[in-house]
Amino acid sequence: MNAAIVRRPLATLAVNAALALMALVAIAPLLWMVAVSLMATGASSTLPPPLWPEAPTLEHYRQLLADGHMARAFVNSLGLSVASTVLSTVFNTLAGYAFAKLHFAGRDRAFALLIAALVIPGQVAMLPLFLMLKGMGLVNTYAGVLIPGLAGIFGIFLVRQYARNVPDALIEAARMDGAGEWTIFLYIVLPLLKPVLVTLAVFGFLGSWNDFMWPLIVLTDGDLHTMPVALASLAREHVQDSELMMAGAVVTVLPVLLLFIALQRYYLQGLTMGSVKE
Repeated sequence: MNAAIVRRPLATLAVNAALALMALVAIAPLLWMVAVSLMATGASSTLPPPLWPEAPTLEHYRQLLADGHMARAFVNSLGLSVASTVLSTVFNTLAGYAFAKLHFAGRDRAFALLIAALVIPGQVAMLPLFLMLKGMGLVNTYAGVLIPGLAGIFGIFLVRQYARNVPDALIEAARMDGAGEWTIFLYIVLPLLKPVLVTLAVFGFLGSWNDFMWPLIVLTDGDLHTMPVALASLAREHVQDSELMMAGAVVTVLPVLLLFIALQRYYLQGLTMGSVKE
C-alpha cells in the first residue's frame, strides 16, 4: 500500500515534467522571436547566436511605428478582423441553430452536403471565387475579403452540435407561451450558446487576422494590405534585418495571443461541450 502511495506522486511528477518539457518546446520559438526583436541589428547573425540580447533595445519597434505602411496595415487588419468576426459569428450562429432546431425540407441532406464539402481544400475554391468577385467588381476591396468568410462550414457545424444540447422542451414551452422564433432565439437560445459563440469568435478573429493568401490575392493596393501581407513585404525590403522582421512578427502575433489568453476558458468550454455530440 505504501509503495503504491509513493508511486502515485512519482507518476504525477513524471507526467507534469513531460508536459512542462513539451510546453517549453512549443513556446521556445516565440521566446526566441521576442528575444531577437530586442537585439541590436545584426546581433542574431553572430555565431553562436545569443539566447537573449546583451543590451535590449526597442529601436525596431520604434522603426515599425514610424513606418506608415505597417501602421496602416495594423489598422487594416484590426478593422477587417473585427468586422469578419462579428459577421461570421452572426451568420454561423443563425445557420447552426437552424440546422439544429428548426425543421425544414432537405435539412439533413443539406447538412450532409456541407460536411462532405469539408474535405475539399480551400485553395481549390480560390480561383473560381476570385473570378466571381471579379465579375461583381469586388477585387481590391475589403468586401471581397469579407464576403467569402461570412459563413464557414466548420462554424456552422460547431454551433449546430452545441445547439443540439438545448432542450427541445424549453423551446416548445416558449412557443406554447406565444413567443416567436426570433424571441426564442434571442432571449432563450442565444444566452445558452455563450461558450460556443466565444469559441466561434476566437476562431473567426484568428482566421481573419492570420489570413495571408486570400488578402494577397484580392487586395492589389498596398494601402489596403493586412499585417501578414505587409510583414511579407517587410521581409523582402529588409531581408538582412532579422531583428526588424522579428519585431514585425511579434506585433503580428501579440494581439491574437492576448485575445486567446483572455478568452481561453470560454474557448475550451465551447470546444469540449457538445462540439462532437450527436
